[in-house]
Amino acid sequence: MAEDKGFQASDLIFALDIGTRSIIGIVGQVVDERLKVLAIEKEEHGRRAMLDGQIEDIDQVAKVARRVTERLEEKLHCPLKRVCVAAAGRALRTEQGHYALELPQITKITSDIISQLESGAVAQAEIPLSDGQGTQRRFYLVGYTVSGYLLDRYPMATLRGHNGQLLEADVVATFLPSEVVESLYAVMEAAGLEVASLTLEPIAALNAVIPAELRLLNLVLADIGAGTSDIAVCRDGAVVGYTMATTAGDEITEELMRHYLVDFATAEKMKMQLNAETISYRDVLGLTQETTGEEVHQVVDAAAHTLAAEIANRVLSINSGAPSALFLAGGGSKLTGLIPMVAEALGMDQRRVALAGNNYSISAFSSEYELGDPEYATPLGIAVSAGLGLISDSYRIMLNGQPAKLFRSGALTVLDLLMMNGYSSADFLGRTGKSLSVTVDGQRMVFRGESAVPCILQLNGADATPSSLVYAGDSLLFTPAVPGKSAQRTLSDLLGRDFTGLVTINGQSLPLDTPLQSGDIILTGAQAAAAKVNPPPPPEPPAPPAPTGPLVRPEAIRSVPAQPASPPPPSPEPQPAPPVPAPAPEPTAPPAKPALRVTFNGQPLSLRAKPDGAPYYLMDLLDRSGIDFDHLQRSVDLLINGQSAPFTQELRPYDDITIRYTAE
Repeated sequence: MAEDKGFQASDLIFALDIGTRSIIGIVGQVVDERLKVLAIEKEEHGRRAMLDGQIEDIDQVAKVARRVTERLEEKLHCPLKRVCVAAAGRALRTEQGHYALELPQITKITSDIISQLESGAVAQAEIPLSDGQGTQRRFYLVGYTVSGYLLDRYPMATLRGHNGQLLEADVVATFLPSEVVESLYAVMEAAGLEVASLTLEPIAALNAVIPAELRLLNLVLADIGAGTSDIAVCRDGAVVGYTMATTAGDEITEELMRHYLVDFATAEKMKMQLNAETISYRDVLGLTQETTGEEVHQVVDAAAHTLAAEIANRVLSINSGAPSALFLAGGGSKLTGLIPMVAEALGMDQRRVALAGNNYSISAFSSEYELGDPEYATPLGIAVSAGLGLISDSYRIMLNGQPAKLFRSGALTVLDLLMMNGYSSADFLGRTGKSLSVTVDGQRMVFRGESAVPCILQLNGADATPSSLVYAGDSLLFTPAVPGKSAQRTLSDLLGRDFTGLVTINGQSLPLDTPLQSGDIILTGAQAAAAKVNPPPPPEPPAPPAPTGPLVRPEAIRSVPAQPASPPPPSPEPQPAPPVPAPAPEPTAPPAKPALRVTFNGQPLSLRAKPDGAPYYLMDLLDRSGIDFDHLQRSVDLLINGQSAPFTQELRPYDDITIRYTAE
C-alpha cells in the first residue's frame, strides 16, 4: 500500500474501470460544466484474475489497481484516496416498477415528494426479486432511471415546481448479486482506496456515449468488454432498459488459443494484429510460427459472427426491434469487421452502427489525451457521472461507524440507505413471537409470544424515522430489531412436573415433556378416561385466539385431582359411577394492571397490560393494522398524534395512532 501523502484535492474526480482484462484509471476536474481529463493510466492483469466481469482473485486485482493509482499520483504530484467505480453487469437483474401517489390536495411538487414517488416505484420493481427468496438478502440496488412521469394523468418530463394532486412514475431499476458488489469493495479496500461512488457500468458508459440531450432518439449502446457485453437502450428522452451477455471479446481470444495452440496473452496480441500482413507468434511447444492477418481473420470469423448475433438478439429482445442507431464501445468493439456483422444481424444500414467516441466531447475534453477511443467509454463515463452530478452518491455517509455503500441516484432516505447495505423491512419491524393456543378440559388457554426488541435508529445522534432524508456527512446508527420468541409450553408446564394422573393430547397418552402445538386438545383425569371409553368425533379446528379473551391459569388445572379411573367390568346390573370431587376454588388473581387506552386508526382500543409489565411500542400494533409489511405495495404512514413516529416510540395513554397505507 502506498505511503500516505496527504488528502486528495476536493475538486479532483478519480475513476477506476475494473475490467476483465485491464484496469483503466482517469483523473479529471470539472471546468465549465465539462470534465477536463488530466491523466489516464492503464494496466492489464498479469493473469486471468477476473472472469466474465466478476473478480476472482481479489489480491491480484488490488495490486494492479494500486499500481495504476500510484502512476496517476506520480503524474499529478498529489495523493488519490477516494475513487469512483462501477460494477459490471454480470448476473444483472433489471425490473420495471410503477407507482402512483395521490396528495390530499393540489400541491406544489417538491424534491421530497418526487423522492417519495420514485422510492415507491423502485419498491415495486424490487418485489419480483423477493419471490422465492424468503428473507434472504442477495441483491443490491445499484441504480435506477425514471422512464416517465404523469401529473394528473398528463405525461411530463419533470415534476419539480409543478402543481398537481395525482403523481405517477415508471422506473427501470437495476440490481446485482451481493457478491459482485462486495468483491469490488474488497478490492478497493485492499488497494488502500475508499469508494466515493458506485454505479453500474452500462449506466456510466451511457452517460459518456449518449448524453441526455440525444436520448429523444431510439439509441442503443453495446459496451463490449473482455468478459461481458453490457447493453443500454434509450428513447423518448429516457433510458428504458439494460441487459447484458456473457459473450464478449474473450470468446475471440479463446478461439485463437485453440486454433494456434498459444497462451492467452499471445492470442490477445494476435487479435490486435488482424490488419497486419505477417504475424509471428510462439506456440505452447516453444516453436516460433508465422501466419497472416487474413488467415487469423478467417479463424475468428465464426466467433465474431456469434458475438454479433448475441448482441443483436439482446438488443431486439429489450428494444422490441432494431434501434435508430447503435454505438459499439469497449475494447471488444475494435475487432475488425464487427460493425458490418452487427448491422447485418440487426437488419440495419451499416451507416447506423458506429464506434463510440464521437460524442465524448459534449461532456469531456483534454489538452493532453485523445479521448475518441471507444475503450474509454466506461472509465470516462464513471468520471463524468460523478463530476457532473449525474449520480448524487459521490459523498460520504457513515453507517455504524463505517462508510456506507451508496448506489442509488436521487435523494436518499434512511430506508433507502439501509436497504442498499443489505437490510430488509424485517430488520426495522421485528416480529412478536407466535402465540400458543390449546384447549385444556374444554377451556381454551392462550400463551402470548414474546415481544420483539425494538430496533435502534438514530441519525446524527437523534431518533430518526425510515423516511428521514440523509445528506453528505451524516452518521447513521442502526441496530436491527430482534424478533420475539414464540410461546412454548409442555404438559409439565401446565400440570406440574409432579402430576401423576391420566392425561391425553388429541386422544393419545404422551409424556409430560411433550411440546405443545397450537390447536392441541388436552384432557386430564376423568375426562381423559371417559374419552378413551367413548372417543368423541374428530373436533373441528379451534377458533383463532381472541386478542383480549380471558385466559385459564395453570393453577386452576393443577387443582383438579387425578382420576385414574378405568372402564367398569361388564355386568348385568348397572354400576353407579364414583363421584368426582369438585375442583378446588381458583386462587384469587393478583390485581390487574390498568389497560392502555388509545385510539387506533380512528377506533378506540384497549391494550391489556403485558405480563412482564413492559411498555407498548408503535411496532406492537403493526400486526393489528392488516398490512403485510414483508410485501408492501406502497408507502405506509406511521403517525402518533398526527406526527411521523419511529417504530420504537413508546405509546402513552390516549395517544391517537395511525398505521395505514399512504393515500393514493
